[in-house]
Amino acid sequence: MSTFLEAVIRGLGTGSVYALLALGFVIIYKATSVISFAQPALMLTGAVVTSYLVPAMGVVLFTGFSFFFSVAVAAIITAAFALLIERLAIRPMVGKAVFVVAIITLGIDIAVRVVVNGFIGLGARPIGFPWGLDAVSVLGLDVQIRHLVMMGTVALVITALYFFFQRSKYGLAMRAAALDQEAAMTMGVSVGGVFALSWAIAGGLAAIAGSLLATGAGVDRQLWIVALVALPAIILGGLDSLEGAVIGGLLIGVAEALVGTYQRDYAPWLGDNVALVSPYVVMLAVLLVRPYGIFGTAEVRRV
Repeated sequence: MSTFLEAVIRGLGTGSVYALLALGFVIIYKATSVISFAQPALMLTGAVVTSYLVPAMGVVLFTGFSFFFSVAVAAIITAAFALLIERLAIRPMVGKAVFVVAIITLGIDIAVRVVVNGFIGLGARPIGFPWGLDAVSVLGLDVQIRHLVMMGTVALVITALYFFFQRSKYGLAMRAAALDQEAAMTMGVSVGGVFALSWAIAGGLAAIAGSLLATGAGVDRQLWIVALVALPAIILGGLDSLEGAVIGGLLIGVAEALVGTYQRDYAPWLGDNVALVSPYVVMLAVLLVRPYGIFGTAEVRRV
């Protein structure tokens, strides 16, 4: 039982980061009806910025606090970078086919990653996480500190987003534009501003996610691949559901951890690295029952 619970906690930690990435995808999709494939590059950018900031901040700040402060600064920098991308590359494409805009975001992802890879180097850059892979005992279970930090950080971020969307005028404007852009415009909402803000928020979330993921093995050139696991999460939860993005990310993380823990014992004939494809198997299984995801809105068209 302890092995099972430790795997679940480990999955919830990693799944919390998947939830952050999935939220970024969904926020942009709800605002612009486009899936942004630039999220992996923004995640990698945020992690690299954090890896450079932590040593610099450690000179003047306490150990531990320097990491969290650096992550916050990296999120702001990445959000500003995402805002610039939206303004220069995405805004001129408003009104074009959704497929065309999606391809542009894919090109942005490749271009940004090529540049960022130059700052990483050939090996992995340490992220400066003060606890490394250290574990603590929680109710008799061995839990890595970084997984606790992941869950705690994501809980704070999700709470902040909840109050932002429910209480602030900018959050209400984004919700209105997501429901009906034309009606929102008649009420004085700047849809262009909503587009820009959605990209900025998604960029900040990606930066936090990348920094947390890098607390394991550091920042390397393959870190961006982890962002692709967020795609099964958003499809599982529902492409237009913020709640679904969170729940989908957690479910995918737990499923991946459980498969990685038990697959060798109960299904060794499947081979190695089955945990890497388990998110996509779970996604396909759910889509067979609910094509729009668990919390997704079924699209109804009049013929």
